[in-house]
Amino acid sequence: MPATELEEVELVPRAKPEIPGADLIPDIVPDTQEFLDAEAKAAAEAEAEAAALREQEPEDLAQPIADAAIDLAAGARYTATGKRKTAVARVILKPGAGTYSVNGKTLETLFPRDTLRRVIRQPLETVGYESRMDVVARMHGGGVAAQAGALRHGISRALIEADPHLRGELKRRGFLTRDPRVKERKKAGLKKARKRPQFSKR
Repeated sequence: MPATELEEVELVPRAKPEIPGADLIPDIVPDTQEFLDAEAKAAAEAEAEAAALREQEPEDLAQPIADAAIDLAAGARYTATGKRKTAVARVILKPGAGTYSVNGKTLETLFPRDTLRRVIRQPLETVGYESRMDVVARMHGGGVAAQAGALRHGISRALIEADPHLRGELKRRGFLTRDPRVKERKKAGLKKARKRPQFSKR
């Protein structure tokens, strides 16, 4: 090619290839962000579920019983036994300021979840004696949820000992019903109660 023609050709810079997604803003998670572990996540879900149940609770069940008449003499003691799953609670109700002593410890120490503490306090709040009676209990067996259910069952039964007229109202709210649901026994030849070993034709 002659030199005159080379001078006439303009040198156009080659365009850079376009990178797909170059205009997008990267979503970077900072190192300081904390992720919930499994236990904290389960506790948060339980609290949310409890809040939803509180909203759905009928108003008549939330109101205390007006005609509860319990003898609050200084030496009065009302005892009962409550059960739930494999947990057993032996409960003593006596006049006091509304304190709870379970195996010599406070309610907040043994039951850190607010949902379980609400379950335990339900019977006394129902009859309006939550600040006038103390609860002393000895417990063994089960986990924290089963122990909370057993404690509620025992307190409800002790209230019946104190005032038999409360039976109908406490029964209607389900506090006196012994929950029959327990872990099903393991079967011979199976891995668990229902789980079977893997089947193989050959």
